[in-house]
Amino acid sequence: MQYLRNVVTLKLNGDLCTGCRLCAIVCPHAVFEIVNKKARIANIDNCMECGACALNCQFGAITVNSGVGCAAGILNGILNNTEPSCGCNATGENKTSCC
Repeated sequence: MQYLRNVVTLKLNGDLCTGCRLCAIVCPHAVFEIVNKKARIANIDNCMECGACALNCQFGAITVNSGVGCAAGILNGILNNTEPSCGCNATGENKTSCC
């Protein structure tokens, strides 16, 4: 399922990728594939920006502005009359996650 085309904030630094496959495993929309023992973005427009890939990449190869495309974040924003955010970037005691 694609959301909006050409708006995703997802970035992959191939130089930092070790090919651990976690991004491909945790991605709910099969955005990543492993080619020649490295992650590659197969279809960026399938990304819903949940942030699961970046949270699980211990090498810092993936960055994404999580919560931007997250359906839960959009609904939270509507319900709370705030900017869309699902709390994926929250810290401290009130940390929640949509991922």
